[in-house]
Amino acid sequence: MRERFRGRDFLTLMDYTPREIEYILDVSAELKRMWMRREPHEYLKGRTIAMIFEKHSTRTRFSFQAAIAHLGAQSFYATPAQMQLARGEPIKDTARIIDRYCDALVIRTYGQEIVEEYAEYMVHPVINALTDLTHPCQGLADMLTIREHKGKIKGLKLAYVGDPWNVCQTL
Repeated sequence: MRERFRGRDFLTLMDYTPREIEYILDVSAELKRMWMRREPHEYLKGRTIAMIFEKHSTRTRFSFQAAIAHLGAQSFYATPAQMQLARGEPIKDTARIIDRYCDALVIRTYGQEIVEEYAEYMVHPVINALTDLTHPCQGLADMLTIREHKGKIKGLKLAYVGDPWNVCQTL
């Protein structure tokens, strides 16, 4: 199943089957166990991951940067204001430049259509770190936590307390 994910975008959870999501959760749980035991695992050694955060973040940014480092990759962080996007450069051109130099893009932005436009023009994977419609990485993290505490996900009823929009849309 691992090969099914190579080069694939992560824009919404709806793009993945329940079986694929379970596989992602299994791999995530194993990586978490390895991290907690401080076992080295440089699966992304030699890779470069770009991070564009239009929308401010503390937890998402630090968790992605830490995960990228733990996996052995390098990360570059920028806001649209720091790039030619601020001067009107089309996303298409920015996406092609990022694609040339980086192995993936993590993007946190206001519009789902922006994430989808990057994915349209990039060969390398685009990972949605939050949009106005969905927060798939947070959804996976929540599912992993639920599974760790309840032993399963299927058949559970869920009540969400907090700002419901992105995460509830995801779950």
